[in-house]
Amino acid sequence: MSQTVVETGASVNAPSVMARLLRRPLALTGLVIIAAVVLAAAFAPWLAPYSPYEQFFEGLTIEGAPLPPSTQFWFGTDLVGRDLFSRLIYGARTSLVIGVVANGIAVAIGSLVGITAGYFRGWVDTVLMRFTDLMMAFPALLLAIVLAAIFRPSLWIVALVIAMVNWVQIARVTYTETRSVAERDFVVAERAMGAAAGRILFRHILPHLLSTIIVWATLGIATTVLLEATLSFLGIGVQPPIPSWGNIIFENQTYFTSAPWLVFIPGAAILALALAFNLVGDALRDILDPTQQGRH
Repeated sequence: MSQTVVETGASVNAPSVMARLLRRPLALTGLVIIAAVVLAAAFAPWLAPYSPYEQFFEGLTIEGAPLPPSTQFWFGTDLVGRDLFSRLIYGARTSLVIGVVANGIAVAIGSLVGITAGYFRGWVDTVLMRFTDLMMAFPALLLAIVLAAIFRPSLWIVALVIAMVNWVQIARVTYTETRSVAERDFVVAERAMGAAAGRILFRHILPHLLSTIIVWATLGIATTVLLEATLSFLGIGVQPPIPSWGNIIFENQTYFTSAPWLVFIPGAAILALALAFNLVGDALRDILDPTQQGRH
């Protein structure tokens, strides 16, 4: 019985999935952008021409305004004479760390809540899903602002705050899927044979949800990156002088008309990374969704 159950689960063959992703132009574009940002973040000390905190006297005009892009400062300088290109590269680290860590925590919490409520039903279902509904009733951005204002903002606090407001969607999805899978014959048979709840959840139900969780995890990173940028732009995210793409815009917004590159360049980076994860997530959804098999 166990062997049959495992074989009927939704398998995720990583090499096959990657090969199919690479055959999709939009997904390939997204993967290239993500790879470029990851490599830039990983090798920031070697790629950045200057320290992200170093201020240059020659980085400002006589009037004290930022310099436009040049051969010395590729993306120009910010309002205190720091190299914008270097700060963008180091800022990629912040955005990726928060995106991956916060979204990873959110996916773990949401999946655990959804699977537990969907399988055990009864009062467990009622308590967990009513709490999920309560969290969904609050606008995510407003709740994040409140939580960020309560706690002292830092890299890890911002990641935790974002995770606390982003787990509800994946909880709802996994809850619905778990209720459906829990009614199937092989799960009913396992219960009748006296299998422990943990064995049923992790050996038979979770494999069927794995593709859904992977897709939501990928799409969720884009949402997380945008939310971090929003919080940093509002001044309650990652605090300067630590560079993040959101607080770069926040710091330089007063020069929007006279030095627009200070806003447009980090804004374009945020947009490109969020779009890249969305493109990959959409492709994964089509590839891993059994109803889409054979259509591409």
